[in-house]
Amino acid sequence: MPRFLRFAIVAVVAVFLSACGKSSAPSSTTGRPKIALIMKSLANEFFQTMAEGAKKHQAEHSADYDLIVNGIKNETDLSEQVGLVEQMVSQGVQAIVVAPADSKALITVLKRAKDAGVLVINIDNKLDADTLKQAGLTIPFVGPDNRAGAKAVAEALAKKLKAGDEVAIIEGVTTAFNGQQRRAGFEDAMNAAGMKIVTTQSGQWEMDKANTVASGILAANPNVKALLCANDNMALGAAAAVQAAGKSGQVQIVGFDNIAAIKPMLADGRILATADQHGDQLAVFGIEAALKILKDKTTPADQQTPVDVVTK
Repeated sequence: MPRFLRFAIVAVVAVFLSACGKSSAPSSTTGRPKIALIMKSLANEFFQTMAEGAKKHQAEHSADYDLIVNGIKNETDLSEQVGLVEQMVSQGVQAIVVAPADSKALITVLKRAKDAGVLVINIDNKLDADTLKQAGLTIPFVGPDNRAGAKAVAEALAKKLKAGDEVAIIEGVTTAFNGQQRRAGFEDAMNAAGMKIVTTQSGQWEMDKANTVASGILAANPNVKALLCANDNMALGAAAAVQAAGKSGQVQIVGFDNIAAIKPMLADGRILATADQHGDQLAVFGIEAALKILKDKTTPADQQTPVDVVTK
């Protein structure tokens, strides 16, 4: 092959590869900050609502920032979430707003993100304080007081029970801080009201898993009067288990999140109460905090967001 033809081919290939590389990454010429939202399972209606709220906010503020929305397939796929953080750093985002699937496991990759100059804002599930300290890392948490929210929901339940009644808790992923806090809030209210907590088991935030767990609890504890579920997905599974056991109206159920699917059940009494942490705004709170810090060069700080009890 003639030398000039080899050079021409090499030049064409180089241009092609350069063009491919540019098309795979977000534009860096807009002058707007790029913010990545990294959530937990998009199979969970709560995180679908969170994503829609974030997209709506960006559409209303399209001149202010660009948004990349990501989520994982299920609540426990930590490696996928770690990969998303790495991918967003490589794409040159200025900030990551993350709802971590685990309170400890993501801290190493988030430290790498911060070391690369990326602002990190923690929402929904608070990162473990001791692990952050060991890593020499400070990441602000923007989100609700899960313990207080769960306690308020359980207090609404306590009004329907009497001291000594048997209850059971279906908690989320045991290594998730928000799950731990919701369990603690349930325990606070039940202990204060004199209820007997006969068992606490994990439904891993998922409806099918919680359905299996609830079925087992009902079979093993025929006198259980209530199931306290750490999110609404699990409350849906528990409600199906109660119906299948022929105990509708005999076993009260509470949840947490106020997703759309729970509302008909609140209306007809299949579920007594839930907590609304305003999922459509939760990512927005984190995004707004990130934008303010990027603009004003302020020091990141924790920010508590609202959570309200919802009943019929």
